[in-house]
Amino acid sequence: MKIVLTDAQTVLDNLVNADILKEYGEVEEHGLLNYDETAEKIADADIVVCNKTKLDSYTLRLAKNLKYIGLFATGYNNIDIDYCTEHNIVVCNAGSYSTNAVAQHTFALILEHFNNTSNYNKFVQDGLWKRSKTFSPFVYPLNELAGKTIGIIGLGNIGKAVAKIATAFGMNVLAYSRTPKNIDGVINTSFEELLKKSDIVSVHCPLNNSSENMFDKSAFAKMKQGALFVNTARGGVMVEQDLYHALISDHLGGAAIDTLSVEPMEETCILTGVKNCIITPHIAWAPVETRVRLMNIVAGNIKNFLNGNPSNKVN
Repeated sequence: MKIVLTDAQTVLDNLVNADILKEYGEVEEHGLLNYDETAEKIADADIVVCNKTKLDSYTLRLAKNLKYIGLFATGYNNIDIDYCTEHNIVVCNAGSYSTNAVAQHTFALILEHFNNTSNYNKFVQDGLWKRSKTFSPFVYPLNELAGKTIGIIGLGNIGKAVAKIATAFGMNVLAYSRTPKNIDGVINTSFEELLKKSDIVSVHCPLNNSSENMFDKSAFAKMKQGALFVNTARGGVMVEQDLYHALISDHLGGAAIDTLSVEPMEETCILTGVKNCIITPHIAWAPVETRVRLMNIVAGNIKNFLNGNPSNKVN
């Protein structure tokens, strides 16, 4: 079996490698193939493993031996599923590998907003504490999470993990989900009621026709004055222009986001440098342990496919 990785650098580095896949065949790694060179590079592949590489009728047209596509991801909107099904190519994704990591990063963003840790560190490193008249200079506001209300959009594995952490902080937890779930300490409510009552709104739903652009001018306007908007889901759930205006008008107290509609960030991204807007580069899912877990799931999917019992099959 020839196994081709088309965008290895989106998952692998000097701490996480693809050695586990070598048990199943010859592994050929490409850091990040562009669209036009993909077809040639996978032409003789039996198995392709990718993260975000677009695999459609054009890029797959030369891959006559291809039997299996494995994903370094849960989402598979970059794969032409109809084409794969028509050509007997099995597609399997990797689910539930990043639950703890994304929940952890969600609270890293929330805590940064309410504790101003990086701002205080800069204050100290710039030598300003040395010149302070008091031992505790109140340069930036600090706020407790206990007693605050967090509204969670989407109660999948990540949403539930966020709710669990919020409960541990003594927060009130509201949730809006396509499929309401009975979880201790979580109150299911409508989208509008959640926006109205939440001090923090945190998004954990998939990007689909229902969620695309759900956070627009109207939604931001319904949020509490001074509330924090957190997005570690997908950039497409929010209208960046509308978030920009909600921030600069001081209606929102802040935003903390890990995803944008176009990634990597464009030079002209309107959120660049906006006050009270924390942006991380889509790394919530990427701790070392998480990526090792992901590689194990991907390898397990290949093993099960070769044994005639594919797991996490999406077509």
